[in-house]
Amino acid sequence: MDEFQLIDKYFKKLTKNNIFAKNLNDDVFYDQKKKLVVSIDTYNEGIHFPNFKFPDLVIKKIIRSSLSDLISKGVKPTYYFISASGNKKAFSSNNMKKLSKSLHEEQKKYNIKLSGGDTTYSNKINFSITVIGFSNNIIERNKAKLNDDIYVTGNIGDSYIGLKIIENKIKLSNRTKKYFINKYYKPDIPIKAVNYISKFARTSMDVSDGLFSDMNKLINNQKLSFKINLKKVPISNYLSSYLKLTGKKKLSSICNGDDYQILFTSSPNNKKKIQLISNKMNHKITKIGKIVRLKKDNTIIIGNKSLYIKDFRGYYHKF
Repeated sequence: MDEFQLIDKYFKKLTKNNIFAKNLNDDVFYDQKKKLVVSIDTYNEGIHFPNFKFPDLVIKKIIRSSLSDLISKGVKPTYYFISASGNKKAFSSNNMKKLSKSLHEEQKKYNIKLSGGDTTYSNKINFSITVIGFSNNIIERNKAKLNDDIYVTGNIGDSYIGLKIIENKIKLSNRTKKYFINKYYKPDIPIKAVNYISKFARTSMDVSDGLFSDMNKLINNQKLSFKINLKKVPISNYLSSYLKLTGKKKLSSICNGDDYQILFTSSPNNKKKIQLISNKMNHKITKIGKIVRLKKDNTIIIGNKSLYIKDFRGYYHKF
């Protein structure tokens, strides 16, 4: 058991009798009596975003990734609170204007209201975002059933390439470069799905730490395993072209996180319904695998071979 698991276990013990403890692993807390849903996320410079050269873009990424927690549970975000730490250089008058403009744009785009926050001095920049919504029910983790189909919305992998470009580890043409950087800073979170996902999802979460890592978390307390077909995992035309151009493997590009799409399981009986809703939303929903056995042998299908997924952990917290 690593340090994060020990800390997680400690917090679970502290909140054993708390009404919010039910979904602690999701960073989403649900008060069923009051129909209140709360999500809390913290973002640190150098960990969750590489630098603060483009504050207007950084704040968009932070807001969208925070909203995705509730969206993936079938809950419409309504209010948010923002706390920030930084210095005078980070929060200069010019940067504050950029932040304000971006926040206004995000509020209008997702119909959310800024309801409060706080600021403190720090040499390292970080933000904490609290998002609130209201719902009669939420979609939980660990509710998958044997033979469920596994789905993901949108495309996977673009954000990772965008990060590598920002870190100057990948060189591409200006047009392609711009596309991937936009996908990193402005993830296409499936906001329209919030009105439909509870109609067919058995269990769900957002893809933040990596496709395989998050799939494992989705069923981590169940005696189940999953099988994902690499060929079925949806990627953009830009990523497909990049892989062909460089000879890179698809597998290495889809398990790194920051995609903020919805990962969920559903009964095979819902296949047609999901396709109809995907068409209605004009947002891709792709079947990528299946819940297959009552034991922990998670695999990915690559052509005619099966590969165990123990080595694809994605992002995890270190203390």
